[in-house]
Amino acid sequence: MEPTTRRRHGVGAREPRREDARHLAGRGSFVADLRLPGLCEVAFVRSQTAHGRLVSVTPPDGAGTAVWTAAELAEIAEPLTATSTLPGFRTAPLPNLAVDKVRYVGEPIALAIAATRAEAEDLAAAVLVDVEPLPAVADFRTALAGRSLVHDDWPDNVFASTSGDFGDVDGAAEAAHVSITREYTMNRQAVVPLETRGVAAYYDRAADQLTVWSSTQTPHMIRDMIALQLGVESRRVRVIAPDMGGGFGSKCSVYPEEITLAAIALQLDHPIRWVEDRWEGMVASTQARDHFYRVTAHAAEDGTLLGVDAEIVVDSGAYSVHPWTATMDATMASAMIPGPYRLRNYRFRTRSVASNKTPSGPYRGVARPGACFAIERTLDDLAYELGIEPHVIRERNMVTPAEMPYTSVTNKVYDSGNYAEALHRAAALIGHDAWRARQRDVPRDAGHRIGIGFGSFTEQTAHGCIEWASRGLAVTIGTESARLEMDATGTFTLSVGIKSHGQSLETTLAQVVSEVFDIDPARITVLHGDTALTPRGDGTFASRSMVMAGGATYGAASELAAKVKRIAAVLLSEEVGSLELRDGAVHARGRSIPYANLAKEFLFTPDHVPGVDAGLEVTYFYRSEVQTGAFTYATHAVVVDVDLDTGDVTLLDYAIVEDCGTVVNPQVVDGQLIGGIAQGIGTALLEELVYDADGQPKSTSFLDYLLPGATEVPEIKIEHLETPSPYTVFGMKGAGEGGAIAPPAAIANAVTDALREFGALVNETPMTPARVWAALESARKPDVEEAA
Repeated sequence: MEPTTRRRHGVGAREPRREDARHLAGRGSFVADLRLPGLCEVAFVRSQTAHGRLVSVTPPDGAGTAVWTAAELAEIAEPLTATSTLPGFRTAPLPNLAVDKVRYVGEPIALAIAATRAEAEDLAAAVLVDVEPLPAVADFRTALAGRSLVHDDWPDNVFASTSGDFGDVDGAAEAAHVSITREYTMNRQAVVPLETRGVAAYYDRAADQLTVWSSTQTPHMIRDMIALQLGVESRRVRVIAPDMGGGFGSKCSVYPEEITLAAIALQLDHPIRWVEDRWEGMVASTQARDHFYRVTAHAAEDGTLLGVDAEIVVDSGAYSVHPWTATMDATMASAMIPGPYRLRNYRFRTRSVASNKTPSGPYRGVARPGACFAIERTLDDLAYELGIEPHVIRERNMVTPAEMPYTSVTNKVYDSGNYAEALHRAAALIGHDAWRARQRDVPRDAGHRIGIGFGSFTEQTAHGCIEWASRGLAVTIGTESARLEMDATGTFTLSVGIKSHGQSLETTLAQVVSEVFDIDPARITVLHGDTALTPRGDGTFASRSMVMAGGATYGAASELAAKVKRIAAVLLSEEVGSLELRDGAVHARGRSIPYANLAKEFLFTPDHVPGVDAGLEVTYFYRSEVQTGAFTYATHAVVVDVDLDTGDVTLLDYAIVEDCGTVVNPQVVDGQLIGGIAQGIGTALLEELVYDADGQPKSTSFLDYLLPGATEVPEIKIEHLETPSPYTVFGMKGAGEGGAIAPPAAIANAVTDALREFGALVNETPMTPARVWAALESARKPDVEEAA
């Protein structure tokens, strides 16, 4: 449903972020800020070898319970095994502390506890670890060769393979005017949230309650898995996710550190805490990307896309993480390659392989940057072969508004939108024709070239249970909760199961309540992140929170509003249908009662309101109407300048036209887009976790792992379309990941466009100066040899 009116504080208002007040004043409270009596610090002993037999782990003499190894932990905590319903999926228990083998640099082997972190690190350094090195599986090609196995009881290094064959790809190939095959690589990245991970745990024997503080996006999931792995009842476990400095997906998996600290805390009489240092964040937190694509595409003479055949290989690292498993990226990528296009003949095969790298997990965009990169680069090369402008070939193949809702070839329901309009507006924002003219005017002997690139995509948000099940998850996710209470002063407390970690959900969810009750959001408290205070929820990820938690909030607010009207009808002697909630009061014909007066009278003297059940509190659970989710979309347009002598790429112009349905808070959505684009620029040009042939990570600090800063991120031009989804509350769609999806594709298309005259193709991220220069030299080399 759409909002009936535009409330001054409600849906659509540019409401200032309420979270900013405490953070700008330095009053935030993070895991590292906890002050608990008797708190001791934890340091982990981590593997420095990518692959090897763990011969022995020897604590220093007299360490006692200050040092824990797998031998002691095995008696109190089970290893976590991520399972999947996909046929042939291979499981591998993720050790809390390494047993028998180490399988990646950074794998926890033991931990030390001391009064300070420095003392804990000194004690950890005194633990003797004997590892017998084994040949490392350092990349997907080595993994597929199978000469060394990551898991000894597997026949090869493949977690699982999936495939699909829709329509008639072979017939499309026969009918095609042009067919091309391209290979694309998206290298491995770290997630790098501003705040690293952290866990603290304390067992209160008087209350018989284990409290775990974790910088997690999924507190209820962490609580349940701690209880299951430790063999205790969930009611005895409380998880608190305090303020968080970002997550971007790296904090929505269950980690060994959470299980380990919880288990050990049950044995101690004091709290313990571990805060990840930046090196650990680079090697022990889940990593992302690491995709390879081989794409064959067939097109008619007019540019109509007739068929696509895709092979996808994802290096998933040493283990599956719970609950996403090692196949998350591959199954998402295969479903998203068709993008916003009217593609009916499509075939794919995926392989998710194990290697001696840190396990991979969710990261903003989850496989869609790779899928977008593969199809969008391919479309540009088809356009070049056919002599068609890249934006024209896109428009000719895009699903039209008249076809909505449209079921894609992979059975995803595109609910609403005007894809071509976003493309047109993006081209206009950068002044496409003017840049083409400037491109032609660059002298042939100039040391630089200008290029224009586009990246269009659909972003699947707010997935339902059946969607997760179709991708093999044993834990399906598709509901969200909200509890709304009006107190005796007429103000509100909203408790939600999601966890905000920087997306402004305290602001936007309060706006949803304000939309119903027309009350200043400052009079609404939003609680999240504490399993003892909030109804059960699945957490924050996959651009789901505003749709799902917003839907639950609206449901709770609507039910409570109906009750408030019934109470007011009695107190004002009016018919319910004649009442209106406005300006913090219930209004009748010429009369009104403020919420504070109504709540006080109802709660203190319920006998004044006969016939209305007690309580001013409602809990509501929301579920998606369409299980494949709500589909946001956008087109990114970029102009680059490429230095022919160095391969350096400069962004000259950048625009995005995006449609996330009804915009709850334009300021918040713009912030999400700009932040996502900054991360996408990092993927495109800068960020890469480099591993050598022995599986050693070579870029584990900000000296050699480069992040985009103010000089790398240009001013972003933003426009919005608003085509409400017919399937969600207010027509909302998710907006968290779209900024990060298209930059690699759009920038790669622009760089390749700049170098077309030389025949250079840029098909690997990050597009470092060295890679761009090498691509240019490789393309020039045949001409040099011919001239010689």
